Amino acid sequence: MADTMLPDAPAGPVAVDVAAWPASLAEFAGPARAALPPEVWDFINGGSGTETTLTANRAALDRVAVLPRVLTGVDRPRTDAPLLGRAQAMPVAVAPMAYQRLVHPDGEPALAAAAAAAGVPYVASTLSSTPIEEIAAAGDQVWFQLYWLRERGMVADLLDRVHAAGCTALMVTVDVPILGRRLRDVRNGFALPPHVTAANLPGGRNDLAHQGTPGVSAVSAGAVFAPALSWADLEWLRGRTPLPLLIKGILDPRDAVRAAEAGAAAVVVSNHGGRQLDGAPATVTVLPEVVAAVGERCEVLLDSGVRGGVDVLRALALGARGVLVGRPMLWALAAGGRAGAEAALALLAAELRDALTLTGCADPAAARQLRTLTGG
Repeated sequence: MADTMLPDAPAGPVAVDVAAWPASLAEFAGPARAALPPEVWDFINGGSGTETTLTANRAALDRVAVLPRVLTGVDRPRTDAPLLGRAQAMPVAVAPMAYQRLVHPDGEPALAAAAAAAGVPYVASTLSSTPIEEIAAAGDQVWFQLYWLRERGMVADLLDRVHAAGCTALMVTVDVPILGRRLRDVRNGFALPPHVTAANLPGGRNDLAHQGTPGVSAVSAGAVFAPALSWADLEWLRGRTPLPLLIKGILDPRDAVRAAEAGAAAVVVSNHGGRQLDGAPATVTVLPEVVAAVGERCEVLLDSGVRGGVDVLRALALGARGVLVGRPMLWALAAGGRAGAEAALALLAAELRDALTLTGCADPAAARQLRTLTGG
């Protein structure tokens, strides 16, 4: 899919007093941890199993070195770039994350509003703790992330609501036939508090997720996913919605090719932030293979482990069109609600601009021509 000619850059992040907030995106973790109960911190920050894949995501990104170009005459680079054919203030979307009222009472609408102010898409989770209609009203470009539910009728009802709410893309998560075994939640006997529900499902439809039991993750016990999701289901979905379709949870290049052939506008290379199969590869290690496999048939986005502007640059240099940023946005929401999230996105834009300047790139498209080395 060729680069799209862009109009003037979107307005981008609103002006915020960055001096009042952490100096890097990753540093929002500190105030978030201080603000949250330990079991909630573990729920949002933990991974599956022994967290091998969770740790690998970050380590693999740190091993990617980017070769700067010099004497390019770049003064102040643009950060804007297209995603799904629409100009964005930067090649970033806020990743889908469940139950955001766990970390702040304003929850999803606050983070969606911050994304709108920053000029980037916000991806609303099926398991949002606020109905999609309220999220879409608070945001601008709201994409909806779909977990395939056991009852196809519920999927169809969700799609009708998504269309009516004005969502602009549909992201199907395909790596969750069941929830990965997340040992922090098991040890904590984690359960959702009464005020946090799966607001997009009839009646919450997750009563078990509120019943704490020692040695059991209630969220896992209350899962309502259909484990037998297949390519045939995606064909049904493709015929059911006119929205651009993104397939999230791709690691094998063969699946990426099949997704492109099935009409996906984009694939998201993701291991669910290390929360599903513990032992899956770090996403950045398979990104170049996926990019090579799909060619120009669809866009490729990177998810899992992104912690700042240099990571966005790394993904672009390895061929991605953009990234999803997840946990740092939850940290920022926990630390300061909408204002914290706006500050984090403004900081991410500044980090990306610095990274582009230091590598001699006039814009994200130029960053995709950079060379990389692995191992430092």
